[in-house]
Amino acid sequence: MGASLLRLHFHDCFVNGCDASILLDDTSNFTGEKTAGPNANSVRGYEVVDTIKSQLEASCPGVVSCADILAVAARDSVVALRGPSWMVRLGRRDSTTASLSAANSNIPAPTLNLSGLISAFTNKGFNAREMVALSGSHTIGQARCTTFRTRIYNEANIDASFKTSLQANCPSSGGDNTLSPLDTQTPTTFDNAYYTNLVNKKGLLHSDQQLFNGGSTDAVVNTYSTRSTTFFTDFANAMVKMGNLSPLTGTSGQIRTNCRKTN
Repeated sequence: MGASLLRLHFHDCFVNGCDASILLDDTSNFTGEKTAGPNANSVRGYEVVDTIKSQLEASCPGVVSCADILAVAARDSVVALRGPSWMVRLGRRDSTTASLSAANSNIPAPTLNLSGLISAFTNKGFNAREMVALSGSHTIGQARCTTFRTRIYNEANIDASFKTSLQANCPSSGGDNTLSPLDTQTPTTFDNAYYTNLVNKKGLLHSDQQLFNGGSTDAVVNTYSTRSTTFFTDFANAMVKMGNLSPLTGTSGQIRTNCRKTN
């Protein structure tokens, strides 16, 4: 579940800030973010957050926001999978609404080229190096066949044996929800193998391989592939920065009692 909890925090923060808007179910007043293209049939971990929240409310009612839960769970997931740690600032409050349209437009797609990735992250205040570091999240987790099918059947910058093995699990039609690990070397360990894979043309998503494809970010990928400590430091710093995206503080928002709905 670690990769999914990390992704929840990312998909929350990139849509109107780290305000737990992604956790809200649809209401008569708004359509939430759970059915957005980047989230539907792939984001998970909502029940884990519910369990954490119910235990917190039992021992410390009305204090810890759902947004803070996502931030801490993301960090603790990375640590549990042997990645770096970082100090999570607390005090975010929860939104009272969500935005399907913002979720559809603000979360970077796996089909993006390097320029599109750089733009998507620049829009949130990140430079290209920070974008490459945050992409290292793909050292854990899995992706659905539908997100990488075009790459493994149509692209040339891919290792031949890697391509063949993926095609066996992801047919040219059908099997959309069949999963493959984003990092085939160490799929459940948070390490720098993701970057080694990219150097070896074994990036699963089109957007992954774009980071090492003769462009401006090749040098950073090379650095991270050989210097794990540099990657860990940059990743941790970038995660702190992401967790600081437009938080609701003071009297803005609320501390939800149930993460799925407003008070």
